[in-house]
Amino acid sequence: MTVTETRRPPAGGAGSGHYDVEAVRRDFPILSRTVHDGVPLVYLDSAATSQKPQVVLDAEREYYERHNANVHRGIHVLAEEATALYESARDRVAAFVGAPDRNEIVFTKNSSEALNLVAYAMSNALAAGPEAERFRLGPGDEVVVTEMEHHSNLVPWQMLCARTGATLRWIGLTDDGRLDLGNLDEVITERAKIVSFVHQSNILGTINPVSTIVARAREVGALTVLDGSQSVPHNPVNVTELGVDFLAFTGHKMCGPTGIGVLWGRRELLESMPPFLGGGEMIKVVTMSESTYADPPHRFEAGTPMIAQAVGLGAAVDYLTGLGMDAVAAHEHEITAYALKRLAEVPGLRVIGPQTAEDRGGAISFVLTGPDGRMVHPHDVGQVLDEQGIAVRVGHHCARPVCLRYNVPATTRASFHLYTTTAEIDALVEGLEQVRRFFLP
Repeated sequence: MTVTETRRPPAGGAGSGHYDVEAVRRDFPILSRTVHDGVPLVYLDSAATSQKPQVVLDAEREYYERHNANVHRGIHVLAEEATALYESARDRVAAFVGAPDRNEIVFTKNSSEALNLVAYAMSNALAAGPEAERFRLGPGDEVVVTEMEHHSNLVPWQMLCARTGATLRWIGLTDDGRLDLGNLDEVITERAKIVSFVHQSNILGTINPVSTIVARAREVGALTVLDGSQSVPHNPVNVTELGVDFLAFTGHKMCGPTGIGVLWGRRELLESMPPFLGGGEMIKVVTMSESTYADPPHRFEAGTPMIAQAVGLGAAVDYLTGLGMDAVAAHEHEITAYALKRLAEVPGLRVIGPQTAEDRGGAISFVLTGPDGRMVHPHDVGQVLDEQGIAVRVGHHCARPVCLRYNVPATTRASFHLYTTTAEIDALVEGLEQVRRFFLP
């Protein structure tokens, strides 16, 4: 029994260096719609959430229409079908990121929950047995992050330090939007217990040197957590090659549904890490006085999980695999290079982040100023672009410390995915000319 076979997208197959982007766009129903009484939609907000191909929509709908039941505990047909679909999604996600063990894949509701899971497990380690010693923090210990983190990979560690008395430290930024690694050994010291950092910045687009940071963390015995929210949807990612201890990512940015995310962790770590949430499914034995916990991954999946969303994520993984992540990465690299070139033609536009497409992804944040230095507020930029059907994101993008670092109140961000075209970049540049004419006469 399976959900209807996921149709492969029109491409040269996994490993192909190219695909037909116009044919791919036809797989995404929303990309053909219009807004504001007939204006074609130009969707440049994929870093916030990606659009969904028809196969993902179909997979979720078919699950509810034909297989809806709770998983793992039932012995009737629907329960067995639902369980098979849910666990099949785990298999596909494990293969997608190169996990050596399917039980290293923990389903969460998003990246934020995955990162919080690790942070709160480290708090819970204070009351756990000797097997959790590696996760205990206290005064004198340090947690290291970077200045470019999304709030989801900053606030949980601030809260952990407040609960445990540990100290938070961070790697700073250079003027061109990259990590300042000149004093890495001074920031990541023998007191570091965990180093958590973003793979690809959601505001700067920067792709960080994972191997360099992981190597230093290993030298001092620190655990490493990687936020892959913006990298897993856009590039080939293999957890074994990365060498990190934990990886968090989210389904809705990789053409999957909202409400489903993933924490990958090394099996030996998950087996000794205390649970974050308590309840059904995550236990072995319960008495009125104490409980023992299930083996990973179910130890970390308390209660009824996101079954339909996991099925949809499995379909999204099939779609991306059929397209080929090498091809997706190549397409987005070309689109990003083209966008940086075109945006450089807009007078008064300043890109916040790397100025070239090397070691950067397709999220470009910028500010627009006039000859007198007056900045057009990003909210005004976004509103005028929206009137032309162009969807971008404005604000600090849940990365306010980055805005503080570069002395801007907010930015406008255009972000791309496997379905973005050069024509859409041209529309953005034309739209920004309209913004200039309106606000900078």
